[in-house]
Amino acid sequence: MGMIDFSPLFRSTIGFDRLSDLLDDAMRYEPSDNYPPYNIEKTDEDTYRITMAVAGFAPEDITITVQPNLLVVAGRRPGREAVQYLHHGLAMRPFERRFELADYVQVSGAKMENGLLSVELARELPDSLKPHTIQIASAPKPKTIEAQPVGTPQAA
Repeated sequence: MGMIDFSPLFRSTIGFDRLSDLLDDAMRYEPSDNYPPYNIEKTDEDTYRITMAVAGFAPEDITITVQPNLLVVAGRRPGREAVQYLHHGLAMRPFERRFELADYVQVSGAKMENGLLSVELARELPDSLKPHTIQIASAPKPKTIEAQPVGTPQAA
């Protein structure tokens, strides 16, 4: 697989070094399987939802960990080694899914219903990063000095 040269893009951008790293990582990463399956939805302008099919797992079998720019969802079922299966079609194997999060995306909640785990995400920009208008000040006007005739007393 050939590498893509993004240098023309970065000539007109400032502070996007992390974007380059994310693109490089995405091109190298090839998931080994699609377990458990999941959806990513955009539910509003700045809110998202990840829904994972985790049938057979209880809420206490799943951990959700948030690190800077990373969400990790992992599932581990207590040992069932003593069970003798005649047919074992349900995976229910341990899993770990990693999701790269954009800056300022936070996990706002999680719930499990009917074998589906939903993780709610919201992008919350700090006020200092929200667009705002800058007022342009004009240069101060020069003071004019009124000329007074020579020999007249100045008013105090």
